[in-house]
Amino acid sequence: MRSELFGTLPDGSPVHRWTLERAGVRVRVLTYGGIVQSTHVPDRSGRVASVALGFEELAGYLAHPGPYFGALVGRYANRIAGGSFEVDGRAYRLARNNGPNALHGGARGFDKHVWDAEPADEHGVRLSRVSPDGEEGYPGRLAVSATYALDEAGALRIAYEATTDAPTVVNLTNHTYWNLAGASTGTALGHEVRIAASRTTPVDGDGIPTGEYADVAGTRCDFRAAREVGPGFDHNYVLDKGVTAEPVEVAELSDPGSGRVLTVSTTEPGLQLYTADHFAPDLPFAPGGGIALETQHFPDSPNRPRFPVTELRPGGVYASETVYGFSSR
Repeated sequence: MRSELFGTLPDGSPVHRWTLERAGVRVRVLTYGGIVQSTHVPDRSGRVASVALGFEELAGYLAHPGPYFGALVGRYANRIAGGSFEVDGRAYRLARNNGPNALHGGARGFDKHVWDAEPADEHGVRLSRVSPDGEEGYPGRLAVSATYALDEAGALRIAYEATTDAPTVVNLTNHTYWNLAGASTGTALGHEVRIAASRTTPVDGDGIPTGEYADVAGTRCDFRAAREVGPGFDHNYVLDKGVTAEPVEVAELSDPGSGRVLTVSTTEPGLQLYTADHFAPDLPFAPGGGIALETQHFPDSPNRPRFPVTELRPGGVYASETVYGFSSR
């Protein structure tokens, strides 16, 4: 494991890159935004390529923040309707950065901060920061960490923890786009996807859940058996396993051409399948050039009593873990 200077922000803040290597897998993580810059893994013939979309230089992330390439997303991943919610009868107004709604933590979410970094044994790095009370409108001083580590099999484990001094809401995820043929090979559409979920949470025209659940049976959203994925997906899947104390495998992404396989295990109750159909023309990646599999609690949970709870209170600990496993066949 090693660290090196990756670049400098306009305000002079240095950004470092940490390289983790184990069992034939190499992952590079930036202190800016907790970004997974690259993930190098072999295909069935042993040829190594990065399967995570990212930029070679810091300038790329600063010029294109909107797609959240590889980023650690928070304080609340996904959308909160109207940019507002209540805790204990008190209303909080958030930064609205997605039409009338709050998205991925606001105008300057966790993905746009430099995190402190320290080694987490010889195969990991622990990123941490304190989100002050009122940041982007969220209540409470939130002390948060994310530990990225490669296990003995070369799987990337991301473990999140957070504590607060006032009631708040928390929902963290990683926003890597995966293309198992190689990050710069064009579209990832045509990959095969399997998701262990019998339901989704339908949304309105602004991407806000209606509060209902919809069965996937008989619809194009049914990935309970692996099949090819096409365009047009930005859906939250209700994982059959629910919230678990330890990560449980819930999804698989595979590329028939290269033979590479990605498995996703998580403690979270939801997974957002996003096929990135709307990449801008000035990006070096084509629309559909990567597929995001974001483990999460559900969008707009603070306003939806039927959804799993996202509140965190003083004395409690937010803990979440997601594992990305790599293989070939």
